[in-house]
Amino acid sequence: MNANLSPVRCRIHAAVLLAAFALATLAHAAAKPLPDIRQLMREVEAHQRQLEKVRENYTYSSLQTIQDVDAGGQIRKAQSEEYNDFFVNGHIIQRLVKKDGRPLSSREEEKESERITRLVEKAQKTPSSEPLDGPAITISRLLDIMDLRNPRRIDFRGRPTIVFDFVGRKDAKTHGIVEDASKKLRGTLWIDEADRQVAHMEVSFDDNFRIAGGLFATVEKGSSFRFDQAPVQDGLWLPTGGEANMQARLLLLKNLRQHITEYDYDFKQFHVDAEQSRQAAAIPASTR
Repeated sequence: MNANLSPVRCRIHAAVLLAAFALATLAHAAAKPLPDIRQLMREVEAHQRQLEKVRENYTYSSLQTIQDVDAGGQIRKAQSEEYNDFFVNGHIIQRLVKKDGRPLSSREEEKESERITRLVEKAQKTPSSEPLDGPAITISRLLDIMDLRNPRRIDFRGRPTIVFDFVGRKDAKTHGIVEDASKKLRGTLWIDEADRQVAHMEVSFDDNFRIAGGLFATVEKGSSFRFDQAPVQDGLWLPTGGEANMQARLLLLKNLRQHITEYDYDFKQFHVDAEQSRQAAAIPASTR
């Protein structure tokens, strides 16, 4: 080999070596067997339980925007709400701080503090495995209702990620409104391979879902949801945002079309004792 290579040829050789290394890395990743998806999801659920106490040392802000749209997609009305979010006993608590960019009035602030105090007390008494408000479903139960398809490994946001598709089984035996609705869903889930965390999820209704036979409401086919998480501090994963496009018919009379977005930001660590939490003072003034 000529020892007097020009700078241009040196750069070419370096680029070739880098490309060869990248191809070798990809080939190694492709050869690595995929984990069993059902076992992977159980590990995700277990890992989330392990992090619940750590999450209670963190707070963050969330901005939620709701747009009412017409059949043509034009915005008819828009409103926004800003929250301080924190965790109690594994449950997320959202304290409203602004409406449409306006801080709460003294009376609104008083009512919100009363609501948060009641909610914190309820969260302290409710096991983290049980829903705090309304029906819910565990990952294990969801796996019984879903068909899991097309598992693959990709690079997502610079991290190795396991991706798979899922669709509700029409013949699955279900109990309750959440399980019934799950049979109508299809989507894709991105699992961070190293941290065993949900990084991204996209879900949509592939059929109309009728509540009380359609007398109360019907969620229309095509309604969709997106959810994101990411490591924000010290490897801790927290929500970073989401989006929903909802089409529904209420009480056989009113058509509802909404575009909803959530942006989560300003993640901070704090330390409080139990008495502060009971009095809904878990949100430090510096985060308001």
